[in-house]
This record gives sequence, C-alpha cells and structure tokens, in this order.
Amino acid sequence: MSFPFLYYARKYPLFRVACYGGIVLLAIIISLVFFNTVDDDEPEIKSISPQIGAPGSVMTINGSGFGNERDTSFVEIGGSSLTSSSYLSWSATEIKVQLPANVQDGLVYVVTKRGRSQPEVFANKNNIPMAITQVGVQTTLPLIESESPQKIAVGQVLTITGSNFGSIRGENSFVYFTPSGGVNKNGDSQDLDSSYIRALEQDFDYEFWSNTEIRVRVPDGAASGNFFVKTDKGVSNQRNLTVTTNLGKKDFPEKRQYLVQLSADISDVDMGANSLITLRVPRPQPSSQQRGITMTEFAPQPIFQDYNKSVIHQLNASQITQEKTGFSQTFVIPVYSVETSIQADKVQKFSDTTRLLYKVYTAPDSCIPSGDAVLVQLAKTIVGKETNPYKQALLIYNYMLENYRLLNQLQPKEISSTNLMDSLQGDAYDFAIIFTALCRATGIPALPVSGILVDNAKNGQNHWWSEIYLENFGWLPVDVAMAAGLNFDLPSEIENPREFYFGNLDLYHIAFSRGWNEIHPTIITNKTVYRPKTYGLQSIWEETTTGTINYSSFWSDPVVLGIY
Repeated sequence: MSFPFLYYARKYPLFRVACYGGIVLLAIIISLVFFNTVDDDEPEIKSISPQIGAPGSVMTINGSGFGNERDTSFVEIGGSSLTSSSYLSWSATEIKVQLPANVQDGLVYVVTKRGRSQPEVFANKNNIPMAITQVGVQTTLPLIESESPQKIAVGQVLTITGSNFGSIRGENSFVYFTPSGGVNKNGDSQDLDSSYIRALEQDFDYEFWSNTEIRVRVPDGAASGNFFVKTDKGVSNQRNLTVTTNLGKKDFPEKRQYLVQLSADISDVDMGANSLITLRVPRPQPSSQQRGITMTEFAPQPIFQDYNKSVIHQLNASQITQEKTGFSQTFVIPVYSVETSIQADKVQKFSDTTRLLYKVYTAPDSCIPSGDAVLVQLAKTIVGKETNPYKQALLIYNYMLENYRLLNQLQPKEISSTNLMDSLQGDAYDFAIIFTALCRATGIPALPVSGILVDNAKNGQNHWWSEIYLENFGWLPVDVAMAAGLNFDLPSEIENPREFYFGNLDLYHIAFSRGWNEIHPTIITNKTVYRPKTYGLQSIWEETTTGTINYSSFWSDPVVLGIY
C-alpha cells in the first residue's frame, strides 16, 4: 500500500511539498492542543485562611492555576478587587494579601486571564455581631466622655475620662491618634495600626490606666484630628483633639512596604533531656515611621510571638529530629519617610526632667557610654555655651562629620566605640553610638537605632543611626554615617546628605531596635550569647540551661523577600 505514495513522492515535487506542509500543519495543531491543555488551567481555590479575618490581617489563598506572576491577575473579595498595595506574594499555588480596611463580607475569587475561580466565603470579623453584657443601655465597649486639655502638644499628658477602659491596661489596649499628614494620606486601605499612630510603651507614653480614666502622653508624630481607645472589647467612639506646637512640623510623605524574613539554625546539639536552648529574635519595632507591623509566618511555633521586643523560640532534646533545626519568621513592615522642619530658635531646654523618657534616654547604659569621663569632657568642649538642645545636637553632628573618618567596613567587635575619639575613625555603628552618647552627656534625650538599609534590588545591609527627642515636638532622626558618605547604593539619590540626614530619614531604613534592650537571663546560672554589631541591640540572643553540653548556631542577616 505504500508503493503508490513513494512513487508519487519521487515523481511529483508538488506532491512532496503538499506532504511536508501537511506534516507541519499537523505538528502545529498538536502543539496548540498540548499547550492549551497544559497552560489553560483555570484558577482553582482550595482553601483560604483565615475565613473570618480583620482588616490588616494577612489572608493566604492556596490552590492552583494562579500563574507564577500576578501580572494582570487579581483577587476579588466581596465584589471589590484588591489594590496593588495589598499583594504580599503571588505564586502558581499560593497568594498572600493584606486585607484592606474597607474589606467586605462576601465571596473570594482569583481572576486570571484563564478565567475566574470558584469562590470561597469570607467574613469580616469586625462586621460580626459581638455578644455584649448589657445593664440598661451600657455595653462593654470603651466609651470616651471627655478629654483634657483639648489643645495639646506632642509629649504632654492627655487625660481621657469615660468607661469600660479596663481596670488595668491590657496587652492589646492602646490609645490611637491621627498622624501628621492625616489618615491614609497615600490612598492605602490599612488597619488601625497602619492608619493611625498609637502611644508607645517604649516612649513611656502611658502614665495611668483605669476603667474610667486614662492619662497618656500624645505620641511622636501625632497631629490634630481624631483619637480613640482600643481594648480587647472593641474600639471606642472617636473624639477630636487639636495638637499644636510652635517648634515646627513633622511629616511622613512617602510609604513603602517590606516583606522581611529572619532566620537562624541550631546544629550539632548535645544536651540533656531536661535542657533548653532559647533563641530571642529581635522584632521590627513600631514607631511613627513603622506602623502596622505584622508577623505573617513562623516556623516552628514560637513560645512567645512578642515578648520583651523579641520572638521567643525554645528547643529541647525531644525536638531534635535531624542534624539541623531551623527557625524563621516573616514580617510585613510598612515604612514611612520622615521630613521635619524646625524653628531652631524656639527650641527650649527640657523642662520636665522628672519625665521617665528624659531620665532613661539621658542616662548611660550597657550600649551608650555617655558617662565616660573623656566623652563627657568632649561633649562640653563641642557645645560650649550653647544651651539650645537642637543647636547642641547640630554642633555634635557637624563636629563628628568634620573630625572623624567613616570606615565602610565594620571594625573588629572587640574594639570599643569610644576608640573613635582617639583613632578619629570608625564604622557606622561607632558613629551612631558616639553621637547618641555625646547627646546624652549634654542632656539631650537620645537613643541608638539598629536595623538594615535596603536598595531596590532587595539587598540589605546592617546599619545604625540615632534619634534625639525635642520637648513638645517628638523624635528627630539623625544618621551621621549616611551624612558622612556611607557606601550604600540608595534607590534614590539624596541631593545634600549632610543637610538631609539631620532631621530627615528616607524610605530605605528598617528599624529592628530603638534603644538598648537589656534582657536578663531567666535563671542566673544560665549561659547566654550576645551578638554585637548586628541588626538588633539586645543583650541576649541565645540562652542555655544547665545540661546543654554543646551546640552550634548560625544567624542569617535579615532577607528582604519583597518590596511593595
């Protein structure tokens, strides 16, 4: 049967061409059928978590057919598609989104160019009726009845009267204020912690808390607008407050959101049955510049997600199932840039020297050697007869830039930062520590900040800078190392670093510590490990009980997984 085919193929060229064309066409058809079968998968949602969630929390959508990149695809919740700032990660089988403040109850869909998935049901936790204890018309929700004074400056005490605040301040009880620039000024839909500024324990803002009265200091970055109280029972009514100052202005003009992972490994463990190894992982710290920080993932389950500014992991002998045990946690960190303008001549010396913030942040500690006699004398020499705190800090800043040389490589950890005053050279850590110490020695409240710098390629570098506190204004960022020309490729060029980094901060600083965190061992006989010149300023990173003979640890520097 094949002979006529071979005969015609040899004799007639057109027949051969027609056969070749048919073969090519058949191959194209087969390819189209194959690729459509492989790539034409419609998105399928297998699960969403949580199914009942609050604005600001992270929803994980598991399934298939989502595509490796989001591109034009989107997630729809309750009939509204999420804006680009909501997406934290996107892969073919998993999507992570941060729920916006206006999220509605309804169906969740994943929509790609291949189609629309079958839906899953989602409910906004805040829309679910809450059982309340009623006595007449009373409820358990906090209620603000009055505030005094109604015009106030940052750092001054606001007295709030009302009911249902709680007899003591709970772990999740806060007072929130409108930030400078207003709420959601960048158009983002975020939860309370992202949209508002809350009073902070680290700044000793909470003076008194009872069921009917709260005395709280207006926090750094607050401005005129609404304030309210939040407890475990819910959110109070909002009241209006005028925040005023004649010292100048603080603003937060831009925002970036980072997805950052911290990790550590423990290996070669030799320990007794009742022994423990404890890891203390520094958490990124909330401030007016970092609002609404969320831990989205962790492995394994920590014993405390937030205790003494750390995530606490513990390892015992029964948990050692392989040669190496890994610990990790991932955070979403919203970061705002800071711009200030100060009326320098109007700044006065700190009048309330009994205030706890003043006492703590003008005293020496294990990190800041502000009591060193040589340093105290140098501070006096630098500021001379100047009594204005802002001008004193600027004199110290300029003195360091003019007399000390910045080294881009970190110096050996055993060399004290005070060596900078003799050698006239030091690294970014030394610059931040000595600037902070000179300010404290002069009577200016100041703290060191540690964290990372991040470029557009998601490269991070450990870094240190400072903040000083001006009465009736708040914290002022100061980065002496960046002003001195630190070798780091910022995503956007700063025109005049020396002028900019006294009072302003870019979007590329992520803070994991504000001030020194003095941690005491749980048992005095425990062995502890300190990690100097890292992204966290804390006295204990690892702690082992009696019976732990040997182990090895490896801590990774923070890894930036995404920028949004």
